[in-house]
Amino acid sequence: MTRVYPSEPAGSFESPPIPFEDAAGHTVRIHEYTGGDFDAFLEMYRAFDPTDRAQGIPPTTDDRIQEWLDRILTDDAVNVIASTEDRLVGHATLVPDGTEEYELAIFVLGEFQELGIGTKLITALLGAGQEQGIEQVWLSVERWNTAARTLYRKVGFEPSNTQNFEFEMSLRL
Repeated sequence: MTRVYPSEPAGSFESPPIPFEDAAGHTVRIHEYTGGDFDAFLEMYRAFDPTDRAQGIPPTTDDRIQEWLDRILTDDAVNVIASTEDRLVGHATLVPDGTEEYELAIFVLGEFQELGIGTKLITALLGAGQEQGIEQVWLSVERWNTAARTLYRKVGFEPSNTQNFEFEMSLRL
């Protein structure tokens, strides 16, 4: 399948590290993941609310979470995390799909949603992607997930395939 991308780049994005205070007053630090505390990922994804899972991710058991993370925490992917003083609360990734295109996925723990973390996390991820020379990013989102689609549009994604159950969007960096 050939994806359609906007003809113009979405603009420039701030790259990590990005410290900020979220809408609830938490001090949050967004930075690139370069290895290290794998247990923090397991802890975050264990705590992930099943109702916030989409398209089968993140997985639910420790073994499946570890297998999945082994596939996306690689040198050819871009991974950005959001953490508070004591825990990992969000993760966003750009994973190459075998071409020059990268698939985006983002995860924020339920209690930290709607506080501005998702927006900062996705823009930091796109900034890190720009620094690495990535130009084509796509994602799929469930049609009913209006909040996510609104966030994606806000940062510059445009619908590219709306014919299926999953809504596909793309962005040119």
